[in-house]
Amino acid sequence: MRFLGNIEAKTDAKGRAFLPATFRKVLQASGNEALVLRKDIFQDCLVLYPESVWNAQMDTLRSRLNRYNAQHQRIFRQFVSEVEMLTLDGNGRFLLPKRYLSMAGIQQDIRFIGMGDTIEIWAVEKAESSKMDSEEFGEALEGLMAGEIPAGI
Repeated sequence: MRFLGNIEAKTDAKGRAFLPATFRKVLQASGNEALVLRKDIFQDCLVLYPESVWNAQMDTLRSRLNRYNAQHQRIFRQFVSEVEMLTLDGNGRFLLPKRYLSMAGIQQDIRFIGMGDTIEIWAVEKAESSKMDSEEFGEALEGLMAGEIPAGI
């Protein structure tokens, strides 16, 4: 499953948005129907996970946590409790709950960004400000690919 590219769209007065057709095709081809919506951990955007990708993420996280460690339980609880299950209607629309729109600072104009196995949803102006400039991006990618920059940085 590979979601690639970025597409601008709008939400309607009720907070509904159309999942872009290119992303819908990828989703349908993978056999996933349900989506999981979560606020991104690091950025002011929302993340759509196909259900199978979400389940794999949960399994990975759970495997690294000890059920008998209070801090681990708090981490897991927060990770899994702050989600919404979404399904597309017959027209390819889904509802973005108002609290999620507020968390991401989304008014009406949105940008979908394909991130491989997930899709980010940004307020258009925030999407632009989150990008590196071309020179910074080139240097960071060069360093990363040459092994000079650790992946965690």
